[in-house]
Amino acid sequence: MIEINNIRKKFGDREVLKGITTTFDRGKTNMIIGASGTGKSVLLKCIVGLINVDEGTVHYDGREFTQGDKDLKRDIRREIGMLFQGGALFDSKTVEENVLFPLDMLNNQMSKSEKQDRVAFCLHRVGLDHAAKRMPSEISGGMKKRVGIARAIVLNSKYLFVDEPNSGLDPLTAIKIDGLVHEITHEYDITTVIVSHDMNSVMEIGEKIIFLYQGHKIWEGNNKEISKADVKELNEFVFSNKIFRELKEHL
Repeated sequence: MIEINNIRKKFGDREVLKGITTTFDRGKTNMIIGASGTGKSVLLKCIVGLINVDEGTVHYDGREFTQGDKDLKRDIRREIGMLFQGGALFDSKTVEENVLFPLDMLNNQMSKSEKQDRVAFCLHRVGLDHAAKRMPSEISGGMKKRVGIARAIVLNSKYLFVDEPNSGLDPLTAIKIDGLVHEITHEYDITTVIVSHDMNSVMEIGEKIIFLYQGHKIWEGNNKEISKADVKELNEFVFSNKIFRELKEHL
């Protein structure tokens, strides 16, 4: 579980996050949604420590991260896996070398053969056994996302952060990526936090959702409750798509 309390962040005179408090549950796909510019990505970066907060705290399973000492922060960061929006693969490394990279950087206790076994397991889990020797330029966008997932879990991560996993993907591939993230979250009992504006993903795998509006958290719930929420700003966001508006009318 990740607990955030009264997170505030300003850039110059602009306050982007205005006292965000919530919890992200272990073993669930937690989602942060909202229109562009509402602070979704800033909140994610504050939670993982890429941006320092101005005020507030972040706890990882009871461990205070924001004011923790260097050793504690290092230990928590080793438990974090991240899937970046663009994949962020190394163009000069093969698929298996990309997945191996975190092990070489952060794990000095495993032997070379143990690391290779772990990489092979993770690639198998995301269905990419056949692509281990390929370069990123030789694989599709969906495959790059799956390589990113394999790399994010190779360290047996307890916490998985995913930034716009379906960006640039066709609808069918996006559904497969959603399903894979959801399966891995439950299979390994990970606390997964996903930043998304894809309402298909929200409706499909949003087990815990917070909605940000102008820097405030103004609603939280799940994908079963979101269609019946009586929050004007949320409804305008969720049902901006004609298909979803028609769906709501039949609920």
